[in-house]
Amino acid sequence: MPRRGPRAWRERLRVYFAQHAQALVSALGRLWSRPLQSGMTAAVLGIALALPAGFLLALQNLQTLTTDWDGGTRISVYLALNADEARLGELADELSADDRLSGVQTYTPDEALEAFRQLSGMDDALDLLDDNPLPATLVLAPRRDLPAAAVAALADELAERSGVEQVQLDQEWLQRLHAIVELVERAVWVVGLLLGAAVLLVVGNTIRLAISNRREEIVITKLIGATNGFVRRPFLYEGLWYGLLGGVLAWLLLEIARLWLGDTVSGLASLYSSGFRLSGPGFTGALQILGTGMLLGWLGAWLAVGRHLSAIEPR
Repeated sequence: MPRRGPRAWRERLRVYFAQHAQALVSALGRLWSRPLQSGMTAAVLGIALALPAGFLLALQNLQTLTTDWDGGTRISVYLALNADEARLGELADELSADDRLSGVQTYTPDEALEAFRQLSGMDDALDLLDDNPLPATLVLAPRRDLPAAAVAALADELAERSGVEQVQLDQEWLQRLHAIVELVERAVWVVGLLLGAAVLLVVGNTIRLAISNRREEIVITKLIGATNGFVRRPFLYEGLWYGLLGGVLAWLLLEIARLWLGDTVSGLASLYSSGFRLSGPGFTGALQILGTGMLLGWLGAWLAVGRHLSAIEPR
């Protein structure tokens, strides 16, 4: 009668893990014995993984940038030309108490003209004017967490106030940008799914060739009583190694791209008075890339083994 005590279970577990460790190491050895083929396969997988990961990183950086711009949304309130500074101060006090706003700036007509003079450099032309054509102005900063619809409603509300001639909301371009970002995000997922399918096909074809090259070995192994699970195991680990190597290469490609583009992007951002910095995958992103590569490699190998191994049986 077979033993079923704790000692027997420990022995079975030891043998189980020893077999998996042997299959893991032997799979790596087979990859090492074919450096050119293994390197080319890993390179294809690395590029296929780097493309969607790079698009996702670019999208995340763009979303970070648009979030910063969201905080820069401004509402410009232009008063009527006949409105005096008292009305400007009164309106500023009212709006300062509005909890939908995080900041209120006021510009008298003279201050607005001076600001325009400094920005435009048209000193000579402005000196020819008999009267100041610019109205008193308030520049309002909505709270960062205020929804776009609430900001638009606030602008409409301000336009109805007494003494207000015009309200300009600097947000329409940002809404268009958000729509573009959403479209790009969906396109990235489509590209990612297609390239993920390509990874499965590449790994599956590589494992299929490996099975074909080891056909006689598989037949002999089955003749001496090996199960399909035992025969399948090294091929699954081979796919896992391919996925891991492809993930490492994808991570390296992304880091190289970040280092190459980082200074250029930072320099461009500084021209717009922004401290934006291009971010890379980071530790969590690297783990996700490696995990995705290993999962796709294992799945591609499993599909190939399940289809072709069953056709190899001793006669």
